[in-house]
Amino acid sequence: MKVKEIKLAASPQALHPLIRQRWSPRAFADRPIAPVQMEELIEAARWAASANNEQPWQYVYAFRGTPGFEQLWECLVPGNQAWADRAAVLLVALQRNSFAKSGQANPWATHDLGLANAQLLLQAQYRDIYGHMLAGFVPDKVRTLLQLSADQGPVCMMALGYLGDAEQLAAPIRRRALAPRPRLARTAISRVL
Repeated sequence: MKVKEIKLAASPQALHPLIRQRWSPRAFADRPIAPVQMEELIEAARWAASANNEQPWQYVYAFRGTPGFEQLWECLVPGNQAWADRAAVLLVALQRNSFAKSGQANPWATHDLGLANAQLLLQAQYRDIYGHMLAGFVPDKVRTLLQLSADQGPVCMMALGYLGDAEQLAAPIRRRALAPRPRLARTAISRVL
């Protein structure tokens, strides 16, 4: 069975194909993402809903083979560095912690960035580009690299690329890559009031 088949969301519900197919690979093909494709993914994120239409996010990304890619790769923890060097693009998702219009704290900024990330990932899936969200990075390295203001913060990083062959991954990473996708039961994540 192919990895794409193993990773399909096993749901009794009629999920949209983009949702069923979306998963987070660690194996990427040696194929670049064109700049115009990245612009499309960022455009999809731009149209996400946000509190007061503030769009409190910013993306900084770099293409493999550039100094910027190496700098972002250096911000990853070793476990993610072991495979993320094969991604076509590394991206940092930043949030602005206060409302631009009022200067007041924006408690919904992380939520809004999450919506933008989801739209970016679904647009990527539509183009057969896969994304792997990364919490395993060093925020202080990102802050220093990008010279962020006190009002900005890195929330996550993302590895993007076309799907590669999981058999080429090192053994411990390969086992995770070939394992089925577990999910909690619906009853564990929702309830009717």
